[in-house]
Amino acid sequence: MTALSLLVNPVVMIGMFWVVPTGLALLDGPRPPGWDPLRRAWPLLAAPGALALWLPRSGLAAGLAAVYALATLALALQAPARLTLTRSLRPSEIAVLTSLVAPSVAGAALVAERAAYPLFGFELDMLALTVPHFHFAGFAAALVAGLVCRADDGPTARFAALSVPAGTLLVLLGYFVDDWAELVGAVVLTAGMAGVAVLTLRERRELAADRLTRGLLAVSALVLVVTMLLALSWALGEATGLPHLGLTWTAATHGLGNALGFTVCALLARRRLQADRTAPPLPPPPLQSPHLPTPPVQTPPPPTPRLQTLRLQTPLLQTRPRTELPA
Repeated sequence: MTALSLLVNPVVMIGMFWVVPTGLALLDGPRPPGWDPLRRAWPLLAAPGALALWLPRSGLAAGLAAVYALATLALALQAPARLTLTRSLRPSEIAVLTSLVAPSVAGAALVAERAAYPLFGFELDMLALTVPHFHFAGFAAALVAGLVCRADDGPTARFAALSVPAGTLLVLLGYFVDDWAELVGAVVLTAGMAGVAVLTLRERRELAADRLTRGLLAVSALVLVVTMLLALSWALGEATGLPHLGLTWTAATHGLGNALGFTVCALLARRRLQADRTAPPLPPPPLQSPHLPTPPVQTPPPPTPRLQTLRLQTPLLQTRPRTELPA
């Protein structure tokens, strides 16, 4: 097992077991048949794929990865089913539909890499990095862009919701064309994610009520700027030959930062925001009716001194004059 695998596999498992079901739970609107059972069963369906990550490349590992790939295909089929129900191609909905399809690309790459098959001529290390890329840049980034656009349907939000899916698709097409096409996709994706960062900071100021949620939103926005600049630097270096980080270091910086700093913090913050919106309001304190008379306040009598009490309770002795008997 290579150093790249030791670095990438735990990140992929976070995407499989936690990011996808957590992101699906944040989506509202109409849910096609099979949505809720698929979301609840997702960790069980991800377990064979996670096991395949740690096995040597073989037919067994490819078969276990195929189980997870079928789950991602079932999720991708939810996209046209949802489109049938919503009949909407608003920017936020386009981003959501993109997030539903993206894990299927990761599933196909995982099967090919575990089978040691160079799918479309790609090297196995590139296929291994495609798996986390389409869990986090494909699924999570598009999902967050769609959620941000729903909260703020302004020009910046619509630009982010459209450019993140477009940039992800252009990066995928760049794999098949050349490094310059991939650089164009990286530029579009970076611009869209910059819009997500700006809107996230605005949400932190306007919507987050507690300190923890504000901190999570701030971390996700600031880390996102750094990680996307690293990705843009790598794509620029690959296209022009300028000095840049190698593949392993890019995965260790851009990949880990994007997975833990942006995705995990952003989903945790949005789960807290969703809980705040759905929490029932506290009942108002009871008010006294103005029509009811206010009972008078009774002041207790002052305490009676003990000496006076004894005098009141003891009968008064009347003194008679003494009468002398005659001698």
